[in-house]
Amino acid sequence: MSSAFDYHRPVMLEECLEGLNIQPDGIYVDVTFGGGGHSKAILERLGPDGRLVAFDQDPDARNEARKLDDNRLLFVEANFRYLKKFLRVHGIKQVNGILADLGISSHQIDVPERGFSTRFDGPLDMRMNPNAEFSAQQVINEYGEAELHKIFGLYGEIKNARTLAAAVQAARMNQPIHTVQDFRNVLQRFAPKGKEFKYFAQVFQAVRIEVNEEMTVLEEFLTQVPEVLAPGGRLVVMSYHSLEDRLVKNFIRAGKFYGEAEKDLYGNELKPLRSVTRKPVEATAEEIALNPRARSAKLRIAEPNMV
Repeated sequence: MSSAFDYHRPVMLEECLEGLNIQPDGIYVDVTFGGGGHSKAILERLGPDGRLVAFDQDPDARNEARKLDDNRLLFVEANFRYLKKFLRVHGIKQVNGILADLGISSHQIDVPERGFSTRFDGPLDMRMNPNAEFSAQQVINEYGEAELHKIFGLYGEIKNARTLAAAVQAARMNQPIHTVQDFRNVLQRFAPKGKEFKYFAQVFQAVRIEVNEEMTVLEEFLTQVPEVLAPGGRLVVMSYHSLEDRLVKNFIRAGKFYGEAEKDLYGNELKPLRSVTRKPVEATAEEIALNPRARSAKLRIAEPNMV
């Protein structure tokens, strides 16, 4: 593996760059900087007058951004739900392209202390912003059984979500669930034989989404995109599970997250974006072999609807 990708190997890098249709003197935004793989490649395609704004709420990402040492890069240590606010703070009203890679970085997964992975024991944390007050421990130890049932079923698509929620509530009455291993011990009894790791991953995904308000953040972000994307600009979004992809697809298709697009008096659909690709772009077999996390990635590309 190339040393440039030790922190995080970017998924579908060339497809993302092609989707952005980068103009050398344009202004671009990478709302999920992570290890900087996508940002570095964008900077390589920008001319001396181009600019890149990168968002990430993880302090580790700021350290990676410093390594790029490029005066065309503005790093914003904030959640991308505040896209419009921070662009305006820096005097930017419109941009030529926005990239959102919605997956967590390989670095976050591989650090046991972050609690994202079922492969390592560590604190049950899962905060993308380690300075946030609310962690996975609160979800697992303080949420009511009905709330847990909803999270496991909706965000993890767990079939035995009700049973699992009751088991979590019973287990924590004996002792608090503080570590990844504590949580795995509860999950173990309910995981389908031979599919334990997939089951663990689904449950951890559900809790992570709740801890970081990921669906709400995505909705808030997408509604701001039409306001800041210049005519002819591009939105490129890469999602890793069906819940995210559905929100992105619906917003591009209808300008809202549920229901059909509204129409004017002449029957024209009132939607701010239009899809550039008929179907989502998926990783090649070659890339999946090199980077298994690309298997579930779906890339959607849109531009302002000028009709």
